[in-house]
Amino acid sequence: MRLYFLLGIVFFSSSCLFAQSRSVTGKVTEAQTGVAVPFANVVILGTSIGTTTDFDGYYSITVPVDYDTISISYIGFLKKTKYVDATLVQIINIQLDEDIVNLEDVVIYAGENPAYPIMRNVVQAKEDHDKRNIPAYEYENYTKIEIAVDNIADRFKKRKVVQKITQVLDSIEVIAGEDGKPVLPIFISEALSTVYFRSNPQLKNETIKNTKITGVGVTDGTLTSQVIGGSFQEYNFYQNWLNIFGKEFISPIADGWKLYYEYELVDSLLVDGFECYRLDFWPKSVQDLAFQGTMWVTKDSYALKQIDVAVSPSANLNFIEKLKVQQELMPTAAGPWVPQKYRVVVDVEQLTDRTAGFLGKFYVSIKDLKVTEPRDPQFYQLPIILEENARTEDELFWETNRHDPLSSTEINVYQMIDTLKKIPVVKTYTDIAKTLSTGYYKTKYIDLGPYTALYGNNNIEGLRLGFGARTNIGFSDKWVLDYRVAYGFDDERWKHRASAEYIVSRKPWATVKYEFQRDIQAIWLLNNGLNNNSLLYALSRFGNLQEPYHIRKNEFIFQSQLAKGLLQKIEFRNQVNNPLYDFRYFENPGSDTSPLGMDFTTTEVSIDTRYAKDELFVINDNERLSLGTIKWPVFNLRYTIGLRNALGGDFNYHKLEGLIAKEQKMGLLGVSDMELSGGYIFSQLPYPLLKNHIGNATNFYSDLVYNMMDFFEFTSDHWVSYRMRHHFEGFVLNRVPLLRKLKWRLTGTANILFGGVRQENLVVVPTSIDDQGMEVSPVQALDFSRPYVELGYGIENIFKVFRVDAFHRLSYLDNDARRFGLKFSVQLIL
Repeated sequence: MRLYFLLGIVFFSSSCLFAQSRSVTGKVTEAQTGVAVPFANVVILGTSIGTTTDFDGYYSITVPVDYDTISISYIGFLKKTKYVDATLVQIINIQLDEDIVNLEDVVIYAGENPAYPIMRNVVQAKEDHDKRNIPAYEYENYTKIEIAVDNIADRFKKRKVVQKITQVLDSIEVIAGEDGKPVLPIFISEALSTVYFRSNPQLKNETIKNTKITGVGVTDGTLTSQVIGGSFQEYNFYQNWLNIFGKEFISPIADGWKLYYEYELVDSLLVDGFECYRLDFWPKSVQDLAFQGTMWVTKDSYALKQIDVAVSPSANLNFIEKLKVQQELMPTAAGPWVPQKYRVVVDVEQLTDRTAGFLGKFYVSIKDLKVTEPRDPQFYQLPIILEENARTEDELFWETNRHDPLSSTEINVYQMIDTLKKIPVVKTYTDIAKTLSTGYYKTKYIDLGPYTALYGNNNIEGLRLGFGARTNIGFSDKWVLDYRVAYGFDDERWKHRASAEYIVSRKPWATVKYEFQRDIQAIWLLNNGLNNNSLLYALSRFGNLQEPYHIRKNEFIFQSQLAKGLLQKIEFRNQVNNPLYDFRYFENPGSDTSPLGMDFTTTEVSIDTRYAKDELFVINDNERLSLGTIKWPVFNLRYTIGLRNALGGDFNYHKLEGLIAKEQKMGLLGVSDMELSGGYIFSQLPYPLLKNHIGNATNFYSDLVYNMMDFFEFTSDHWVSYRMRHHFEGFVLNRVPLLRKLKWRLTGTANILFGGVRQENLVVVPTSIDDQGMEVSPVQALDFSRPYVELGYGIENIFKVFRVDAFHRLSYLDNDARRFGLKFSVQLIL
């Protein structure tokens, strides 16, 4: 009996002890954005007992009876405490506020900074841990993207349009969370894909298998489904420089780490079974495109296990209030480490106190990673493939296949966006925004526009009014029909442009197109191949047209992607040219009895080959859009043959043109756009069929022209051109104390042109007699031994949108040539 009594006491005492401990779980998020805070410290106040949040911000801790408060802290945030009541099992979610203070002061050590030996080992081991050194691997990729309107100012809320929205969306406050600020979600997407990679040569393919997209203004997921995959949200810190939104950020483990960052060894701790060093870091110059944050490095191999970085608010970056990247990495069977999960948060600031900002959250998770044998390079020909019927709205499918379940907030976001899309005023403003960005107003079957073709005014046509329309994917996913018409009230002529394009194949891309055009063009447009939709082409409709022509053109174009990066185009063109100024040419040059011609017809075939090794394309309905290259240059070679007597052609001729273009990233020094081009016309032709270099007599800057050259100043039948435009970003002015707060950025420009006209082409057109009785040719040619040179320097990012360039013309300064000029432009850049 006594034994049972003692056992009862022990059991009762144990029950009391267990009852005295409480299990507390929850999630730590940012108050401003609602984004999870991984790796935050959760400590029982007054003890050394603690834990850290996982990558998704969740924590779990047992609190003894003698303590009733937990403390939550993380670098860059204000510490917060929470009361724990007597409930045995409870959930406590915490929102942390940002700590808006200056960066860490530099710590002075008596001897070497203890973080430095660790950093040297990290950099030395980079090759062993960089995933790009795995011969080949593949994995399943899950991507989730959310975009919301945030920083909703009181003055913005009072606008009538916003009030109409908030009247419908009574739950706007719910999305933010307990202590957070309200946000208005406008887009959410999920995507499942399979990613294939090989290192030599470095090739990648992402096959997007399933997508789920809900968003304001998203009417078709063809383009959206391609850009929501993992390819556009991938960042590798083992690279020295990370390209984020077109800007080059220096990695905290770059080879030159000591030049850009300060480091502090904070702690050692166990992370997912790996003993790790914790290192905090911050940029030496607060305006550099560098990060501040924390990384966890394994003690045994100095691999990056976790990293959490943010861009300093003082960085020379426009419109971005916050930019954060978080990664959790895992080892592979081959040795290198790959990101297992990563998250990117972008907070776009309010432009004025009457507007709102935008918040973007990107989450990527991978699983089933396999190190494999490299596939045949042909397999990677298309970097992004969208499978047929990839749009999957079935919620049961996503509940089964998404890597992480949706939170209650994310479920609410889907419901809110569906409600938001039904509000009439939202649809109206969405249509306006899409029209301004694309130039077309989209209806079910046709797009009306572009608006750049609606109006013009020049010395030949006077007032020019136009209208245009084209079919869209709602009409057909094979045929694209386009028609534009315009009328000039002075010349009383109708102008037309009509085309029919057939998409032969989307994988690989191949099209056939016929185009007819009857219009007026200035001489410098005849042989420069400008895009009919370009802004420069639209501006050619204004002012005094230089030596204008009335043209009538018929053209067939066939293009096909033959291999990865290799595009082949064949064009057949017949064009009748009727000069609208006093133009004559000798039909039989060199003959004393040669008749003079005025109108002329060309019939030509062009073969155009373009090679861009790592150019990335996406398909937007019936268009294929280039997103540019990553590191390789673009090569273009074009050969044209003119056919006399074919469909009325007046000339036989041969033309050869080539171009090499490269965007060169120079790290701290900025970015250069460089272009080397040249050509040779082998035949005897009148000057309208030669190369008429594009000048710029306006006060507005353009990358496509020679800014100190007059319109139609120089002509060439053989030429070589080098053009360079360099953006120093904040390299120089960031280091000038009084100027760096303005966030101005220096630019530099160099345009060099070698050219000339052979005598056989100079005699094709008759000369005239000037006031001094001297013969004057209508063609002004360069001396190939003496190049045309103009150099420019300027400041961009003035009030974030303005740019001013000063140009000096250094050669061909006779005949009242402009030696100096200021050019102005407006641009939106980060």
